[in-house]
Amino acid sequence: MPTVLSNFPETFTPTEDESILARESSRQLTKLMAVKRKKPLRVTIQPEGAPDEAISIPLSAFRVLTEILTHMANGNAVTLIPIHAELTTQEAADILNVSRPFLVEQLEKQAIPFRKVGTHRRILFKDLMDFKQTMDQNRLRSLEELAAQAQELDMGY
Repeated sequence: MPTVLSNFPETFTPTEDESILARESSRQLTKLMAVKRKKPLRVTIQPEGAPDEAISIPLSAFRVLTEILTHMANGNAVTLIPIHAELTTQEAADILNVSRPFLVEQLEKQAIPFRKVGTHRRILFKDLMDFKQTMDQNRLRSLEELAAQAQELDMGY
C-alpha cells in the first residue's frame, strides 16, 4: 500500500551554525565520493560517553547525504520524499509551485496518473516528478526555439 506524504517528517531548515557545519561536511564527503568506489564506506561514529562504533553505509546513501548537506550549506530547507509516497492535490501543487485548480485540471486531462480514495485524488510522487520533468523539458525546448528565432531576426539576444 502506498505511503501518504503526511506520514513523513516536516521540512527541516538549518540554522546558520548547521549550514556552516554542513558546508565543511559536504566538502569532505564530495572528496570521498570523487574516488570511484564499488563497496560501501565504513564510518566510525563517536557517541558521547560511549565507545566508537563502525558502520557500513551504502554509496547511494552517501550520494544522497552529500546532496542534503550541499542544500543545507546554502541555507535551503530539506525534506526527503520516498518515490512511492502518495500526495494530496494540494501537496502536489505545492511541490510544483502551481495552483491546486491547475493541478486538478492536469489530472482531469490525464497528464498525470492518479487514483481516487473516496472523493479524494492521490498522486504518486514518482508520477508527479515524471510530469515535472516533461514540463521542464518542454519549457526548455520552447526557450531554445525562441532564442533561435530571436537570433535569426537579429533582435540582439
